[in-house]
Amino acid sequence: MCWPLLDSRTQCIAPSIIITYLFLSLFFSSLFLTTSSACFNGNCQVLEACSAATDCGPGLYCSNCPALGRKKPVCTRGQATLPTSIVNGLPFNKYTWIMTHNSFSIVDSPPLPGIQRLTFYNQEDTVTNQLRNGVRGLMLDMYDFEDDIWLCHSFRGQCFNFTAFQPALNTLKEVETFLTENPTEIVTIVIEDYVHTPKGLINLFTSAGLVKFWFPVSDMPKNGENWPTVTEMIQSNRRLLVFTSDASKEDEEGIAYQWRYMVENESGDPGMKQGSCPQRKESKPLNSRSASLFLQNYFPTYPVEADSCKEHSAPLVDTVNTCFKAAGNMLPNFVAVNFYMVGAPFGSCKNIAVPSKSPGTNTGGSFTGYVQFARSASPDHFPNCLLVLSFYFLLIAILL
Repeated sequence: MCWPLLDSRTQCIAPSIIITYLFLSLFFSSLFLTTSSACFNGNCQVLEACSAATDCGPGLYCSNCPALGRKKPVCTRGQATLPTSIVNGLPFNKYTWIMTHNSFSIVDSPPLPGIQRLTFYNQEDTVTNQLRNGVRGLMLDMYDFEDDIWLCHSFRGQCFNFTAFQPALNTLKEVETFLTENPTEIVTIVIEDYVHTPKGLINLFTSAGLVKFWFPVSDMPKNGENWPTVTEMIQSNRRLLVFTSDASKEDEEGIAYQWRYMVENESGDPGMKQGSCPQRKESKPLNSRSASLFLQNYFPTYPVEADSCKEHSAPLVDTVNTCFKAAGNMLPNFVAVNFYMVGAPFGSCKNIAVPSKSPGTNTGGSFTGYVQFARSASPDHFPNCLLVLSFYFLLIAILL
């Protein structure tokens, strides 16, 4: 589909480029917007200057982005707008969701007693908070460890005490609580699978009480067809999609082998290179039509929290457009990122408990839409463009 241009040099343009132009115009206008009006005590609105988290209204927090040279903090949205709140009832594969890379690898998550953890951190907020703030996809690395299944950010297919985070059961119970409390929400889990215990994964999900939400492999589209609509998935209570990197688990445990159902670009630095969108080696070609889901990785090999606000600005939009073309004009269903909140380092949402000092006992209170800072009252980052992307992608889908 093409649209006519006023510029006589070009006759038509793809709707994705039009939407990108509008998005970038909005982004850069907000980047340089300043305000001289004073506001405080929860009265500041989006893009108005602030000095503390409590200055901003409900659903907002105070942030800037030194990595972009933007040092004056403004009020920024702290929750994603879920695409189903804009257009509901489409097939599941017609939406784009935020996914967190290494969702469990959380800054300030306590190590095992007496152990100094040696690993990278990828997120700044608990899994419960991630879900409450609009994340709908979780990447979890699961290993056999201490006669159990643990979440580890490790190497060589083995979990060590200095790379371990917590038993996977604890995080899955957070997912179960969220799905129970939010009966119209759908969550996807992608497992980097190093579990060799027979029936280990399916027993784990059963113990977490998640089987009642399970979307069965037998009903997943296998030849690129549309998925059921989100309405149908909610009505049937099939609201949890689980994929594993181990092909044997599909027959042995009924857990979908990831690359039968989705295509995926390369992770790490190659997935962020401007003008390039290489496929992951395990994946089918990105433009394959035998898989109806597309996972786009967008995070650096070595995560630096302070750089995330810059990474999540215009370069992310450019990379999405590049991958859109590489995938044969297919929008990503999941965009996987580090530090999804971007603007709240070491923070948590008001009235939501921070991680416990003993592994795996995270609990949550009610979300009010404010962000508090655990280490500093001064804001650090620029507005999170990820929170606009779901709406951006949906507009393209509607126009195509």
